[in-house]
Amino acid sequence: MVCGGFGCSKNALITLNVLYIIISIILIGVAAYSRLAAIVVSLGLIGGIIACGVFLFFIALVGLIGAVRHHQVLLFFYMIILFLLFLLQFSLGCACLAVNREQEISLVRNGWRAADMTFKDTIQNKLICCGFEDVTLNKTDPLGHPSCDAVSCCTHDNTDAPCCKGEASGVTDDPVKCPCPTCLEKFKPRIHDAFSITGGVGLFFSFTEILGVWLALRYRNQKDPEANPNAFL
Repeated sequence: MVCGGFGCSKNALITLNVLYIIISIILIGVAAYSRLAAIVVSLGLIGGIIACGVFLFFIALVGLIGAVRHHQVLLFFYMIILFLLFLLQFSLGCACLAVNREQEISLVRNGWRAADMTFKDTIQNKLICCGFEDVTLNKTDPLGHPSCDAVSCCTHDNTDAPCCKGEASGVTDDPVKCPCPTCLEKFKPRIHDAFSITGGVGLFFSFTEILGVWLALRYRNQKDPEANPNAFL
């Protein structure tokens, strides 16, 4: 039997909105993990995906109520908002996937410049790295870094290195090299995965929203066989 009746459309729309709630949680979780894993101060694209996930969660609740009650007004606004959300999520997903390696590094560099020394110190200890891409820069430089004396690679390997003592040598050919990798080396795979995974998940699930718009439009124009015939316009 072909699913074309009122009851079937209603159940399908309810099921789809339950799926949207699950999708919204996945979007929020994946994007939040990517933002945390990247540990970058400003990742607007990933933040946009998180916002889409939150918005999708609430619009799915509206869709559930509209589907259960066959509420014409709720279903109308549900279709409009869901279509706009599709456009936004599709655009953000494409933008995340379109970011190349150079742009990724530029975003991380800008984030490092904007971070304070406390935040940089947290990054260095979490990623076990020292400095962004040049350990010879002092604290006053926007791309400089705090002392790495508490980072495990300094405490275990070589505490005499200038970077471990928080001293900037100003030259790149110090006889005592920094035993820690730069934070940029640790950032590269993390930031690439953050954009790729978040963009892919966001783009994939955005297409399900078109299905929701079509199903809501179809269900809205169907007549409830149990309702008063004079109540349906």
